[in-house]
Amino acid sequence: MVVNLVKGIIIVFPTGLGLVGNIFVLVHYICIFQGSEKKPIHLILIHLAFTNIITLFSRGMPRTVAAFALMNFLYDVGCKILGYLERVARGLSICTTSLLTVVQAITISPRAPRWRRLKPRSAWHVLPLFLFFWMLNSLISMNLLFYIKSINSMNTSQNIRRDNYCYFQPHNWIIRWIFTGLMVFRDAVFQGVMGGASGHMVCLLHKHHQHVLHLQTSKLLHRTPPEVKASQSVLLLMLCFLFFYWTDCFLTLHLNFSLHKDSLTEITQETVTLGYAIVSPFVLIYRDGHLVECSFKISGNIHDFTKMIKKTFYIAQENHYKKT
Repeated sequence: MVVNLVKGIIIVFPTGLGLVGNIFVLVHYICIFQGSEKKPIHLILIHLAFTNIITLFSRGMPRTVAAFALMNFLYDVGCKILGYLERVARGLSICTTSLLTVVQAITISPRAPRWRRLKPRSAWHVLPLFLFFWMLNSLISMNLLFYIKSINSMNTSQNIRRDNYCYFQPHNWIIRWIFTGLMVFRDAVFQGVMGGASGHMVCLLHKHHQHVLHLQTSKLLHRTPPEVKASQSVLLLMLCFLFFYWTDCFLTLHLNFSLHKDSLTEITQETVTLGYAIVSPFVLIYRDGHLVECSFKISGNIHDFTKMIKKTFYIAQENHYKKT
């Protein structure tokens, strides 16, 4: 019971923090996108934040309910929907991060004809790619709609993990391995594209750094162009994604092949699975100066609003005392 309580607290706090961060990033970039400046990268970041929100909601909520041993409200339909959304959002996260890396690499590339043909002419040209990502990941995750069930419908003789209210029970192992192979192939392709685009960006940033050092101008040395800052932010996001992705893979393999279940490893694996969705908005907030200014303005407005409420309360209290 104590272990489940600790696990619930550990999962609830970062999940809530990640939801707040992603909602803040989502609203901020939607406001920017509604303005005159409509860049493809802004629309990609909106989609990434939306995907992170789905991930945190679909995976964090059932784990929290199970950890706190609350009443099981997830029946077969609820388990199928949340499990399906979780798997689709995981694939969308890989695809969107890969697209973000490629678009940024094309943006900072020299104005060669081959790069000009690949660059999206407007922000709306990335919408067909989002549609393709949703269709691809929806089809790859289709088997979950048939094999995920609620613990309420299981037989008492079935041996499954009791720390969750949903479980996966494949009736056909061939179908399971086919879908697993498709997911591995998808991850390998998009991570390969991500790695190639990131390597290209690193080369371009290195050439830019060498060019700035060659100029030997103090003002230029301390002035970072917006494209370079955006590229550094995308590279940092890519490194965060790879770190959480492979750490999750190793911990999952360790738990599946381990004879003794370690509670600490299970808690770590649950947190790492949500790690990219939690950390990525704060990477953007830290790297984007506009987001930092916006956050300070919001906190300042909240502080002013709190002071106004306190002042109104004191005035009303004084008027009450004068009347009495």
